[in-house]
Amino acid sequence: MQSYTIGQAARLLGVSPDTARRWADAGRVATQRDEGGRRLIDGRDLAAFSIEIAQSGTGDEDDSYTSARNAFPGIVTAVKLGDIAAQVEIQAGPHRLVSLLTREAVEELGLEVGMQATARVKSTSVHIDRT
Repeated sequence: MQSYTIGQAARLLGVSPDTARRWADAGRVATQRDEGGRRLIDGRDLAAFSIEIAQSGTGDEDDSYTSARNAFPGIVTAVKLGDIAAQVEIQAGPHRLVSLLTREAVEELGLEVGMQATARVKSTSVHIDRT
């Protein structure tokens, strides 16, 4: 299973590395050390934690005044395979994206819960909110 450094996890969760480090220090997400002494978070643990953070709406970061880009890097939190179709969920910071695609595409990409992936969105209508 893929593991993530504190910095990588922070980027996927949409928070600063200091925030991710504080969460790890507080025991909110489990870490283990690699041979070099870096703290790593198991991909499945990070996927579950990203859902928890998104549902609770308790990030430590201030909301920024930005227009969301069309690429959403995140972590795969669910893969549901049917005979022909599949559903993949990605948690990209506070954004949960769900995509329906073919089972063959999921298998070719090797998508699994806990791995990093980027959802790309193409739309003819984009709404921008200032928060």
